[in-house]
Amino acid sequence: MARKAITGNGAIALALKQVEPDVMAAYPITPQTEIAQNYAQYVADGAVKTEYIAVESEHSAMSAAIGSAAAGARTITATSSQGFALMWEMLFIAASLRLPITMPVITRALSGPINIHCDHSDSMGGRDCGWIQLYGEDAQEGYDNAIQAFRIAEHMDVRLPVMTMIDGFIISGAIGPVETLEDDVVKEFAGDYVAVNALLNVEKPVTVGAFDSLGGWYFEHKIVQNRAMENAMDVIEEVGREFGELTGREYSHFKTHEIEDADIVLVAIGSAAGNVKTVVTKLRAEGKKVGMLKVRTFRPFPTEQIREALSGAKVIGVMDRSDSFGAQGGPLFTEISAAMYGGNAHPQLYNFIYGLGGRDLFPDDIEGAVEMLEKAAAGEPVEQKRHYLNVREG
Repeated sequence: MARKAITGNGAIALALKQVEPDVMAAYPITPQTEIAQNYAQYVADGAVKTEYIAVESEHSAMSAAIGSAAAGARTITATSSQGFALMWEMLFIAASLRLPITMPVITRALSGPINIHCDHSDSMGGRDCGWIQLYGEDAQEGYDNAIQAFRIAEHMDVRLPVMTMIDGFIISGAIGPVETLEDDVVKEFAGDYVAVNALLNVEKPVTVGAFDSLGGWYFEHKIVQNRAMENAMDVIEEVGREFGELTGREYSHFKTHEIEDADIVLVAIGSAAGNVKTVVTKLRAEGKKVGMLKVRTFRPFPTEQIREALSGAKVIGVMDRSDSFGAQGGPLFTEISAAMYGGNAHPQLYNFIYGLGGRDLFPDDIEGAVEMLEKAAAGEPVEQKRHYLNVREG
């Protein structure tokens, strides 16, 4: 292993290069551009044998990726924000055809008003398109998730596309330390690609994308697709354990910090987890029984495991970096609420929306959220509404 100072985008591009897929179809968009640019340079330098398809839009990037994967090639792409939204139609088709495409998503706000900075409204907007979703806190997790994504997507019990997220600019453009693996180690971990029902296999002709209407099996296909998503729960953990044996960095669906005896637990996802962990450590030193749970797997959502992990908390604060207009709260909040409602423990739940359009999240903001949760734990009235952190009034 080698320790490198590298941007989040650079770390992910390196991980993709080390796996060396057959095809990359990509259209650059801020803040993902560095991934597409770096990979194009790898191809130009002859460092990989990947076929690089430069397309004219993200819709075409995902269309080309679908064609490539259906033909039997190990295929990747990458995107952000409006580019992700432009892929929308094709994201469902990639998942429905059970094509194991992998795609880093460098999270960024959606317009309008126009904004190019970080939040999770792009990836969370695509949470129900049938892709597995893994969130990383930093460049290291972005690198590690990008490698593991191939094994998860291509597992014969899964065969679904996987998107791996890191926060735009905050992680993608920041230089930090990343423990990288040797090329041959990554290649061996990813394994050889085995195409299933490849269109280019003339010995076994298949039809892909056939009309499947009223008299067909559309309903059954959707059920099988969802069972594959359920299968991914165990596969994600299995691959995470194997990666841990290789690197010392084991992965599961979530991580906890100081949660065992915590009365108050903050649930976070993405880069904010680092801020929350720092605040929790500070408050623990002051004698406050506060903990944190960081979500890595958002699809499939690990409902039962998270319910068990949070069952001892009196009050839970869920932090969302995206909003869900007209819903009861942000995407993470509604998932956590549903998980806790199905169990015997019924802690109080509060939603904190932060960081939209790249707005900073300061330690004082998190401590303010904890103060509110402490009031709730003490029986004082706290409104059950969205609470916005570091927002201007008026």
